[in-house]
Amino acid sequence: MSNRLVAYFSASGTTARVAKNLAQAAGADLYEIKPAVPYTSADLNWMDKKSRSTVEMNDRSFRPPLADTDAPIASHDTILLGFPIWWYVAPTIINTFLESYDFSGKTIVLFATSGGSGFGKTVASLASSCPGATMKEGRLLNGNPSQADLKKWVESI
Repeated sequence: MSNRLVAYFSASGTTARVAKNLAQAAGADLYEIKPAVPYTSADLNWMDKKSRSTVEMNDRSFRPPLADTDAPIASHDTILLGFPIWWYVAPTIINTFLESYDFSGKTIVLFATSGGSGFGKTVASLASSCPGATMKEGRLLNGNPSQADLKKWVESI
């Protein structure tokens, strides 16, 4: 078993593709963070003020339930945690994930996909959800990074 785990949330498939490539390049195990109720296209319509994603992001205390809590966190020291950037931060399901496990003594390195924004205040908005962990802002992994680029990045962590 690898010492690294790539855990990711992907609503549209973009982050999933990157996470799978990253896990392969890093020789890491892979875990998908799934919401109890999957997101639909209508849920992700950020232009609709009543869409599920907009409502959730406007209430930063909201925690969407997870489909399961089977992530093998205890057996990994480094967690590469990936997600799409929503409203300049991680979706609140990432807070749900972090609050569902004990990350004490673990290193969490963030990676994200984004249509145009950077990490913003993502680290600050997630740090309180995983006390005892070391959290690092990693990289935006937009497009189709090569296996060599991904491997080089992971080795630099």
